[in-house]
Amino acid sequence: MLTKSLHRGVLLTLTLLVFLLLAACGPKSSGSIVEGKVNVITTFYPIYEFASEIGGEDVHAINLLPVGVEPHDWTPRSQDIINTSKAQLFLYNGAGLEGWVPNFLKSLDADSEAKAVEVSKGVDYIMTDEEDGHDHGGEGEEGEAEGHTDTLHTDPHTWVSPKSALIMAENIKESLQSVDPAHKDGYEERYNKLAERLKALDSKFATELAKLPNHEIVVSHQAFAYLARDYGLTQHAIMGLSADAEPRSQDLLKLADLVKKEGIRYIFFEELVSDKLAKTLAAEAGVSTMVLNPVEGLTEAQEKNGDNYFTLMEKNLQNLILALQ
Repeated sequence: MLTKSLHRGVLLTLTLLVFLLLAACGPKSSGSIVEGKVNVITTFYPIYEFASEIGGEDVHAINLLPVGVEPHDWTPRSQDIINTSKAQLFLYNGAGLEGWVPNFLKSLDADSEAKAVEVSKGVDYIMTDEEDGHDHGGEGEEGEAEGHTDTLHTDPHTWVSPKSALIMAENIKESLQSVDPAHKDGYEERYNKLAERLKALDSKFATELAKLPNHEIVVSHQAFAYLARDYGLTQHAIMGLSADAEPRSQDLLKLADLVKKEGIRYIFFEELVSDKLAKTLAAEAGVSTMVLNPVEGLTEAQEKNGDNYFTLMEKNLQNLILALQ
């Protein structure tokens, strides 16, 4: 029994050492723990923005994902583990976005009191087949996939729809209140202001997109299913849930045919990943390209310009209006 216990202990230690070594290789995130504040560690930009707005002066938020980095294949550094071990709250999206979270949480100090919260919990998840990653509509995906549950994955891009973002913001508010009940009223007040802005954005998307004659969008990365579902669009993606997935040539040809058949005038691309495939498809179909931002993070230019979730989503809406007229 002692030998088996020792063997398990050695294996766990080796696992954590490997994780720490891998973590030390990633781009550096910024921030350090501040005494006298509720320290909140967030995994990527939208959660960081909402936590900062709801938390106000009572919270010190640290975003793990560095500026200009796409979150799907990023892993944290050893310093991130140290900071999180000292924090009161660790907020992550969940739904499969941060595959590194289970090992990360195991790596925290044994005496860490950091509360881990999956902020997308409560969102009506969209299930999709990541393996092919192409031509997924925004509506009816779950029904179409019946009988293939062994290949289904949860689409993690919940925040791209203001409707889902509102649920996430409420989860963040409740998590702050749970670790810092002394400032419960302040969190409630700031959440209500954020919620009003999200509701207004939701209403604007619904009203403006309903006016448009076209509803088919072709995107570089399958990140807009929640936006499509909530506002009557149909998404066709060059790549799957992961932004670095490689499409097959026949899939690109199929999409090019679809673009021509449906009279689609723009292929949407993202700023944090290569636009090469979007431009290749656009050239094949004889159309133009335009940005549709999944708001996974800010570029250095966007951070410098003071952009945020709301300004980027407003730009998304304006680009959709232009493309779908």
